[in-house]
Amino acid sequence: MDEIAFGRGIRALRIRRGWTQEELGQRAGMSRGTVARIEQGHADAVTVRSLERLAAALGARVIVRLSWGGEGLDRLLDARHAATVEQVVRILRAADWLVATEVSFNEFGERGSYDVLAFHPATGALLTIEVKTVVPDVQGTLSTFDRKVRLAPAVARRLGWRPTSTSKLLVIVDTRSSRKRVALLRDTFEAILPDRGWMVRRWIAAPAATAPLRGLWFLSTESQAVATQRVRRSARSPKRGPRAES
Repeated sequence: MDEIAFGRGIRALRIRRGWTQEELGQRAGMSRGTVARIEQGHADAVTVRSLERLAAALGARVIVRLSWGGEGLDRLLDARHAATVEQVVRILRAADWLVATEVSFNEFGERGSYDVLAFHPATGALLTIEVKTVVPDVQGTLSTFDRKVRLAPAVARRLGWRPTSTSKLLVIVDTRSSRKRVALLRDTFEAILPDRGWMVRRWIAAPAATAPLRGLWFLSTESQAVATQRVRRSARSPKRGPRAES
């Protein structure tokens, strides 16, 4: 991060709103002195969370990017993403889903692509899946995801599928940091993606068209055989219990 440029940006946005440093500090839940230090180029003296609060008060966002080995990190993350997508595809196919990956669309001028689009012929259930190796920018990701879900039936019909319901599933590689990030945003995720763990596995094994899935699934790097076995076991199990996160 360029602390000098960051501080100048904060100051410019504050002045644009006509606020004093004290007024900005009150809105961001910090002291005037902290705001002053950040504007003077000492953003490294506070936590990223504090910088996010300060930016949010100004209607801005903080984006932290990790760089390593030129494009090396991007290639590493792409490989992990591709491996996770492959794991999801195998689980779905083992449960009798038709699966398409990297499906691009251009509907009514809206463009994008799906990591995974799956269709269950026996029930007419359509499932849109986003795969993330880390917990993403939540606001941007969920907004984009909702748009993809809205357009999914039209995209599916181009593939020759005839869906009767549309569900959504956010798959996140299971790490301690990812779980911590989701826990910090529990209310948001619970409201938008309340289905977790065994509920996701059971629904994939036996989708209910009358009860679309709105799921978040932490998928571990366990062996494919173990993950598939869990899905198949969910289909056989008639038991129901309290919602659990997994």
